[in-house]
Amino acid sequence: MNDFLKLLFSLALPLAAQSVGADNDKDAIVEIITAVEHGWENADGTPFREHFLDTPGARYFESGGQNVGLDDLVENHVEPEGDALADFELDFFDPEIHVEGDMAWALFDTEIRATVRATDRALHNRGRATFIFRRVDGAWKVVHTHSSSRPVAAEPTDDNGHDHGGNH
Repeated sequence: MNDFLKLLFSLALPLAAQSVGADNDKDAIVEIITAVEHGWENADGTPFREHFLDTPGARYFESGGQNVGLDDLVENHVEPEGDALADFELDFFDPEIHVEGDMAWALFDTEIRATVRATDRALHNRGRATFIFRRVDGAWKVVHTHSSSRPVAAEPTDDNGHDHGGNH
């Protein structure tokens, strides 16, 4: 092999390895986001306790409110929603993930559908969310979240009552 090809391979291999590493990081982050989505829908704090880094002063924001610390988030927000909401469906979609060393952030769209048990009021909101991650001992951990949503305007239906406005 001539010197030029050796040089080319020596430069290309580390770049290819970085690309594979970044893809693996993004896949791991998507798995965490999916687990958190499932935890919210099922009022299960387990994915939060597994994937969130509970640091002093940790805060999690949602539509103007906040939870301080992981216990507050799980015990006063995630788990009680199982009793408060019926038919709770949460979708996180169109993630945009950025990785820089041991820090990452994910931006994604959200959609929430549920019925408030106490009032039988239907909820349907759409919004955006940000999760910030830090790699700790080789594993990605959520260190902060911020989400905001607003009610979806009444969606048009056809003469048979079919919804035609539910596009993401």
